[in-house]
Amino acid sequence: MRLTASVRQQLLDQNEGFTRTTHDRQKNFTEDIKYTITGGELHMRRTGKSSWADSRFEENSIADVEQTRRFLRKYLDYGDLNTAGIE
Repeated sequence: MRLTASVRQQLLDQNEGFTRTTHDRQKNFTEDIKYTITGGELHMRRTGKSSWADSRFEENSIADVEQTRRFLRKYLDYGDLNTAGIE
């Protein structure tokens, strides 16, 4: 499936409420990213910390076009997204 702008928007609209969380754990760094499709957009909530005492962070953002494309491609490949009616 080619992820044109209209196909990306259809996928986002028809997968409202879809949520996935990724975890990245390294020696001195941890990060969790919760992805949620809401209102036709991909929202990302990043939380994590590094080895520094004051290094905790929490960020909320809306994915840009490239981040959205990668996310959709990954979960299309896994077969997790509803693709009914999309060609």
